[in-house]
Amino acid sequence: MKNITKFEIAKPAHEVFEAFVDPAKIGNFWFSTSSERWESGKTVALTYKEYNAELEIKVIDVVADQKIVFNWGPVEDEHQVTISLNEVDSSSTIIEVTEDGFKENDPEFVHNLVDNKEGWVYMLTCLKGYLENGVNTLRGALVKE
Repeated sequence: MKNITKFEIAKPAHEVFEAFVDPAKIGNFWFSTSSERWESGKTVALTYKEYNAELEIKVIDVVADQKIVFNWGPVEDEHQVTISLNEVDSSSTIIEVTEDGFKENDPEFVHNLVDNKEGWVYMLTCLKGYLENGVNTLRGALVKE
């Protein structure tokens, strides 16, 4: 089962793409740190200092200014995320995040799907604030209990 989230960002696709793959930029809207530039075939370590969390992603495919595909989660429950960038014009991009791997027979299925959607909407809101208005203080404000 897939979960799809879309947002429009008033920036060209190249700027949106660089915000994800450049370790110096990702901390302004999503993870606290990224160990290296996201490129096909790399395993990237990410940290979320606010939640005392660390994880690794396996970058599967990167097409500059168009698409990033990565896997995350434990091997037995790995999910694949595809971030697609569709440049509407020179100043606007539709970003679509698709996460695949949810199991419909999981007793926590609905909770997991809603929690995941909430996370992507929040991250994309932070991205929009950062790229369009230079706001980089939203990223660590989500309180999860």
